[in-house]
Amino acid sequence: MTAALGMYDPPFARWANDAWWQNLAGHARALGLAAAPALERARPYREVWEDPRLCLAQTCGLPFITRLRGKVRLVATPRYAFAGCQGAQYRSLIVVRAGAGLAGLADLKGTRAAINAVDSHSGCNALAHTVAPLAAGGAFFAGHVITGAHVASLAAVREGRADACACDCVTWGLFARHAPGTLAGLAVLGESAGAPAPPFITRGDASDAEVAGWREALTRSLGDPASAMARDCLGLAGVDVLADTAYGRIGEMVTDLAVLGPLEER
Repeated sequence: MTAALGMYDPPFARWANDAWWQNLAGHARALGLAAAPALERARPYREVWEDPRLCLAQTCGLPFITRLRGKVRLVATPRYAFAGCQGAQYRSLIVVRAGAGLAGLADLKGTRAAINAVDSHSGCNALAHTVAPLAAGGAFFAGHVITGAHVASLAAVREGRADACACDCVTWGLFARHAPGTLAGLAVLGESAGAPAPPFITRGDASDAEVAGWREALTRSLGDPASAMARDCLGLAGVDVLADTAYGRIGEMVTDLAVLGPLEER
């Protein structure tokens, strides 16, 4: 079996993801489920999402409603204890360099944006959706670069290779709590609309009993005092079971990426 928690797995949090997975997998096995012995980190997580032996992973909401539709099953949606999260909803923060003299989002028109990936809701779609009303039907940014990761987008802004990026509030909260130096020289200018947080999923041919089993395992693990330290590190407060249709909110936010302007070389 395969499992991955790569959405929120920076180096300083890997011990917590490993510890939580061992606790969760133990509860899953006690319920008769097959659980991977360790988290997968060698392969790209986009590949793991479609692994036919997937027992549990966390994916971005945009791939969940697009390329993964019909290929995976929704297990549960996490609740995070970070500013910007409300229940099972999260949002992105629009980040700029501190002291850049920007008074509001409209001041970003004609600047350069950094995105982590075109199929990321929090790092791309949320940014495009936020600035689109200010774009007057054309490009809002003068251009954009693709960095590959939220932390790389933050670095691009801090180092002046871009002027703004969108960073989801869970990533920002993790770095603010555990590695605040990563956010030095940066400021939050605004925020996106809310949407369901990145969901926990399993393989598409999992039975209803397996899905129910993983939901029960999550509930038990999240209530287990033995996992408290790991969960506190991750800011993981609980899970909600949402209908797949709840992620239609992300579909409603899908925006023409022309607002980001032309792609530039990194």
